[in-house]
Amino acid sequence: MPSYLLLLHENPARSAALSAAELQDIIHAHQAWAERLAAAGALLGGEKLTDDGGRRLHFEGDRPVASDGPYAEAHDVVGGYYLLKAADMAAAEALAAGCPHRQAGQWIELRQVEDLG
Repeated sequence: MPSYLLLLHENPARSAALSAAELQDIIHAHQAWAERLAAAGALLGGEKLTDDGGRRLHFEGDRPVASDGPYAEAHDVVGGYYLLKAADMAAAEALAAGCPHRQAGQWIELRQVEDLG
């Protein structure tokens, strides 16, 4: 069965404006959704990514060159991911439709993981 990656895009300014109670509500909604997927055998993994922005790598020949980013003022960063298994893209879209991240103008990038085995 194919695997699908849900990349959770978000606006850092929106997250920063939420109260502690609102953040807890979001966390609980994600936990409940993930538990339902796990119980159905559809969840392979997922994590929240740190808010520090990470590092961007590009290469000059064989030498990696790192820089900070994305920055806090960015309008769109990847804030987390889920890895799911589903029969096909339509089934993956149906699973993603239940993700709590879809609310409040956030968006999800859905990608099929290529099976190289």
